[in-house]
Amino acid sequence: MATSNAAFVTALTTAALATVGFLAYQAAATAPTRTPAGSAPAAVAAKVDRRDPAALPPGSGAGERVVYSLDDNRVWLVRSGDTVIRTFEVIPGTVDPAPGVYAVTSRSNSVTGTDGTPIEHVVRFTSVDGVAIGFSAAVRETPPAATTPVPTGGIRESRRDGDAMWDFATIGARVAVIH
Repeated sequence: MATSNAAFVTALTTAALATVGFLAYQAAATAPTRTPAGSAPAAVAAKVDRRDPAALPPGSGAGERVVYSLDDNRVWLVRSGDTVIRTFEVIPGTVDPAPGVYAVTSRSNSVTGTDGTPIEHVVRFTSVDGVAIGFSAAVRETPPAATTPVPTGGIRESRRDGDAMWDFATIGARVAVIH
């Protein structure tokens, strides 16, 4: 009996290690891509057209993606073929992501923001110094507090725009952050 218990424990341990190894491989293969400091991919080089701020910035990437302009506080939801299905203005948090290409890593239907505001449709794509960065909508359509002692990474959008982001940006969706 002791021999079969030892064999059973060995088999369980082997299966657990194989599972952990597989999950680690899967996590590494699907980890968000981030542009290393100092490089300048097309997504970073894009600039908004001042004559038509709603137009998709050329050089903002290819394929289906979310494009977020740090300088213009604007988002574009883009389908394949550079078809913009929606564009809207946002209010940034106090912590900005670096320009680059990321992937949506987590989503929450309803939580409380770091500033204490109830928010919904949270779509996170990176973190900076432990501060989660992502898009969200305030449940009561109130603008974020002008000053807060807590660093915030929430990029606030209207509830209507938050609904569109929620439907569009699922786990793994690309987010191109440009200047």
